[in-house]
Amino acid sequence: MSKTITLEVDDNIYDTIRRAADGDRRTMSKFIEHAAVNYIFASNVVDDEEMDEIMSFEEDLDVGLEDINAGKYRVVG
Repeated sequence: MSKTITLEVDDNIYDTIRRAADGDRRTMSKFIEHAAVNYIFASNVVDDEEMDEIMSFEEDLDVGLEDINAGKYRVVG
């Protein structure tokens, strides 16, 4: 089910969104929806390859934390 939201923007932002939506051949509401969803997935979601790379550091991080907790470190600088 669709929901309606109200969005208040400056005139310059409105014109920019309108021009971008026109260029994309979308209504303003569909353009804003598309832009928001793309932003969310681009900044908050990782694919399986990216997650595997992140998780590959887990053991190294655990060892590092154990060393810190055991006082096995030296401050350099």
